[in-house]
Amino acid sequence: MMKECEYRQIALAPGNGSTPGPQAPATGKQRRRRKWESFAGKNRFFCDGRLMSGRQSGAFYLTLGLIFSTSGLFFGFDCPYLTENLTLAIPIIAGLLFLFVVSTLLHTSFTDPGILPRATPDEAADLERQIDNPGGSGYRPPPRTKEVVINGQTVKLKYCFSCKMFRPPRTSHCSLCDNCVERFDHHCPWVGNCVGKRNYRFFYMFLLSLSFLTAFIFACVITHLTLRSQNTGLLNALQETPASALELVVCFFSVWSILGLSGFHTYLVASNLTTNEDIKGSWSSKRSSEENTNPYSYNSIVSNCCAVLCGPMPPSLIDRRGFLDPDQIQLPGPQRKVSQGAKPEVNLVGGDPQ
Repeated sequence: MMKECEYRQIALAPGNGSTPGPQAPATGKQRRRRKWESFAGKNRFFCDGRLMSGRQSGAFYLTLGLIFSTSGLFFGFDCPYLTENLTLAIPIIAGLLFLFVVSTLLHTSFTDPGILPRATPDEAADLERQIDNPGGSGYRPPPRTKEVVINGQTVKLKYCFSCKMFRPPRTSHCSLCDNCVERFDHHCPWVGNCVGKRNYRFFYMFLLSLSFLTAFIFACVITHLTLRSQNTGLLNALQETPASALELVVCFFSVWSILGLSGFHTYLVASNLTTNEDIKGSWSSKRSSEENTNPYSYNSIVSNCCAVLCGPMPPSLIDRRGFLDPDQIQLPGPQRKVSQGAKPEVNLVGGDPQ
């Protein structure tokens, strides 16, 4: 069994015998820089590093706009008629669903998905020496891989050339965000962030609640138009409330894809799989002739759902709001910083699995 990976933050120490780096001019008291300002990944930070998201956020704003516009039209044009002719419960239910959808979307988009800190130059150099001189004359796995046993299943750990470390199990490197993410599911442009260990539960609840909200608005709009058309006809009802017709079209073309995604991720949660593992067929029996079962499954739907959705929230492993060391300076250009007497690199460290 592989023990749980441990990660810690260390400060870069000046190298022995190295030439001191350039000193910043003494211009009085300077503002201390935080680590998020020199973060190596392709992320955007807000509120002084308290919130973070992916850099490509155009589709996220489109998602937010569609939710707000469709819901706004529903509350403005359909709810008054339905409240007067049916029940006050309709706007109350829609309002609760709307708030839950927006809350889970924002949690998914602005939460650290489970980014692993990169290795320091010293750690990377030490790991390179271990790779070049593994020692022992027994069986060795292919270069740049490690093998560990999890619940009787052999799992290969691949070396990440960007983060300079062996990726822990279920970790993958996102090419869009340029980060290794724990329990990487996928990068979702519609939420503007990676979906991983720390925000998957929010993403799943977002899909589920959005499915309910879309289906609820779709059914209520049909009910609204049906009631109006009993007296004036369908064409006159559409002319009286053109906003309802627009809502009907938007909900009709979106509800099927949203319901399909919700069903797919419900299957993944029940199986304790990720989208990345399912697409690659990591634990499929068709991939190899040997027995290849999912070592992370608890062989129970209830246990898998509890493990994925109800477990304690793991802490963020990147100290975004921590201060940079005084002997570090910022170099021109994006995502570069250097410690005096050390190679340019970030001072966020990922440890190897034991």
